[in-house]
Amino acid sequence: MEAAEFRKRGKEMVDYVADYLEQIDKRQVFPDVEPGYLRPLIPDCAPQDPESFEDVFKDIEKIIMPGVTHWHSPYFFAYFPAASSFPALLADMLCGGIGCVGFSWAASPACTELETVMLDWLGKMINLPGEFLAGKDGQGGGVIQGSASEATLISLLAARTKTIRRVQSEKPELTEADVMGRLVAYASDQAHSSVERAALIGGVKMKTVSSDDTFSVCGSALKKVLDEDKASGLIPFFFCATLGTTPCCSFDKLLELGPVCNKENIWMHIDAAYAGSAFICPEFRHLLNGVEFADSFNFNPHKWLLVNFDCSAMWVKKRSDLTGAFKLEPLYLQHHHQESGLVTDYRHWQIPLGRRFRSLKLWFVLRMYGVRGLQEHIRKHIRLSHQFEHLVLQDERFEICAEVVLGLVCFRLKGSNELNKALLKSINEAKKIHLVPCHLREKFVLRFAICSRAVESTHIKFAWQHISQLATDLLKTWEQNHHQ
Repeated sequence: MEAAEFRKRGKEMVDYVADYLEQIDKRQVFPDVEPGYLRPLIPDCAPQDPESFEDVFKDIEKIIMPGVTHWHSPYFFAYFPAASSFPALLADMLCGGIGCVGFSWAASPACTELETVMLDWLGKMINLPGEFLAGKDGQGGGVIQGSASEATLISLLAARTKTIRRVQSEKPELTEADVMGRLVAYASDQAHSSVERAALIGGVKMKTVSSDDTFSVCGSALKKVLDEDKASGLIPFFFCATLGTTPCCSFDKLLELGPVCNKENIWMHIDAAYAGSAFICPEFRHLLNGVEFADSFNFNPHKWLLVNFDCSAMWVKKRSDLTGAFKLEPLYLQHHHQESGLVTDYRHWQIPLGRRFRSLKLWFVLRMYGVRGLQEHIRKHIRLSHQFEHLVLQDERFEICAEVVLGLVCFRLKGSNELNKALLKSINEAKKIHLVPCHLREKFVLRFAICSRAVESTHIKFAWQHISQLATDLLKTWEQNHHQ
């Protein structure tokens, strides 16, 4: 394809994407396909000779779209939102066009410097303490990771290195293996599975700390576990606090946990993957109080801040903690500005060497929406979640299972887990809306997350009427079958 055809086809693709997003509500939110549907639809191997763009384009609707779950549909209420907006899509196009691999400052100065400045912008928007910002001469700073899972892993590995060095300096007779075998990381029993996975990859023990009746971890619960473990010769070194847990969007008590971690020399990482975006609104910023005790903090603009995947923002108080853990300097990656102090080489802050020019998406979105536009987006989603909560509360057959703080409502029919599993099955088989469940203690619960940029009050009313009708139908047959 030459540039002239690229111009023509690029315009067609932009039209196709714009039509797709504008008319997405006409598509069934969840596909009607069985596993393995795609293989029979395409040849067994790649073509020997080139095919035309028309042929490829035709196959999008024929082969791809029948198997797409439409995450940006206003009838998609599963998981958490996946952000998207036209400015972000345009920036992603430019990122692909420039096509640099920004592992060091020299590999593309703009790629590195824009990221540092954008993370400072974003940090100021959520009122992060100044020590997390790079500024002109700060010790901290931000980086864009691929996902919150990566941010947790990076912070755990940095904490591991820091602790091994500290313990060995205090007790030189211990080998690295001696220390490693005694390290323990901690997180809430409500924390995302990626936290446990980070410990698995990091080769350290992981223990869960029990959450209270609001599904939050408090300081005394952490302290109890730490005291037990220290008494049996283990070395606590890392705690991951969650703000906005995946099951029910609960918040660990940072103001209690922070001082415990600081006193015990434990790295505190805060995972606010979903909830973090809401902190740009002053009325939700108190949820981040206690961040001043943390060593690292992360949230995902690619969930709720209109920046499409992948763009996970991570900040550290002392960037030397990260670079100290991951720094290797082969000759072919060195450049004459690297010791200047003004230069960040982001390869020392992440797992892969290569990285895309992801800060372009942040730059476009922050400029074209402005802080006010983004605040309005968040506030609208939160209003809609309270609208849904209100509808649920008016029906005495249902119960709300966790406090509705942001854009997630956890609800269920009063009754058995089997009944609620049957309700979820009928909702997802009807394919008018899409939901996923969670477990809160022993209860099977339905999660209703406000996701789409295009979702409106009418979609919430529709979803509730649909759920309510399916519940009515289910309860009729359920009672007949269970009374016999």
